[in-house]
Amino acid sequence: MNLMCGRLLGLPPASALRRPTLIAPMAAAVLALTAHAQGLPFRADSSRGARLFTELSCSQCHSVNGQGGKTAPDLARIADRGFTPAALAATMWNHAPAMWSAMSASGVRAGDVDAPAAADLFAYFYSNRFFEQPGDAARGKRVFEMRGCSKCHGLTQELQPGIQPVSRWQTLNHPFALSEAMWNHMQPMLAATGAKRVAWPELSAQDLSDLLVYLRNLPVSPASAPSFEITLGENGRALFRDKGCVNCHGSEAALEGRIRGRTMTEIAAAMWDHGPRMAALDAPPAVFQPGEMRELLSYVWAQQFFEDARDPARGRRVFVSKGCAGCHESAAAGAPNLAALAQRFSGPAMIAVLWRHGPAMLARMRASGVPWPRLSAQDMSALIAYLNLPGREKK
Repeated sequence: MNLMCGRLLGLPPASALRRPTLIAPMAAAVLALTAHAQGLPFRADSSRGARLFTELSCSQCHSVNGQGGKTAPDLARIADRGFTPAALAATMWNHAPAMWSAMSASGVRAGDVDAPAAADLFAYFYSNRFFEQPGDAARGKRVFEMRGCSKCHGLTQELQPGIQPVSRWQTLNHPFALSEAMWNHMQPMLAATGAKRVAWPELSAQDLSDLLVYLRNLPVSPASAPSFEITLGENGRALFRDKGCVNCHGSEAALEGRIRGRTMTEIAAAMWDHGPRMAALDAPPAVFQPGEMRELLSYVWAQQFFEDARDPARGRRVFVSKGCAGCHESAAAGAPNLAALAQRFSGPAMIAVLWRHGPAMLARMRASGVPWPRLSAQDMSALIAYLNLPGREKK
């Protein structure tokens, strides 16, 4: 998987792609995907994704933090990370022909990837900060000192009774747990800053990203594998009400609009900066028990982040210009009518389709002299948004 964003390449007119044999393999792909993803919330586990990364032979070429193959880039050390799920899906889509060719030449046979497996892989990449902007440890050290963290939090020893040093922090590699710990830390911080009459130490998303890079790479930091497990958020609605979120945000839908496309680091920083406004309320900030923040954010945040869908009008144009409409809107082509499918598409779902049925599609396209359709990140996001419109709105 080459993680350089692919250039948007033009294709022949849609009429040149209107051959049933070119896109027909996608029919089974979409129908199979529907069985996995129809109407279900997003759920994924990075630990399963880590196993799949090896089982699917990705690690024969790629490495993550130095562990794995050396013939392709280390996915955790790409300088220009910060991919959205749609950007990752587009990059994998664009790179697929070269990847399949290299695998064939090397005798590598990859396993099957269905929609849940693709979601687990995306969670694995997320746990390795693949969707976060790069941080800088030197800047993070300055944040730790200039925001006053170092006055209370020692690196190896307690500086104040009851305040754990960094060497005992267990949440640095666990995004949901980190957000939960930061939120629960607000109440004592509000009391401390109020008593000392000092300004609240605000953190931008970049500040927090830098701080995490600094703390995670300290020799004293606890050694723990990155973890990112998304639940079905079954208790999320009740938590949204019981923790008082509904009192300010009104509804989950209103909050979803404000956090759409935001990473967990961005959300954690925004929640932290929310502290002073919470202090103005009659009731103190609610305390989250272990796992509750994961339930809440899985419910409010995960689906819309990994779906990564924007600009359906552009998606319609992509759908036509890339030749999708030539088959999926033609009864003679034999491809399913996507407007009639009641399912949610997402970045991982698009990769599942690509992985399971792309090679056959590529072979047919090459036999017919049709180039592989390339998609930019914006194309992929727009296409997902378009495919998720109700059927009557797709026309």
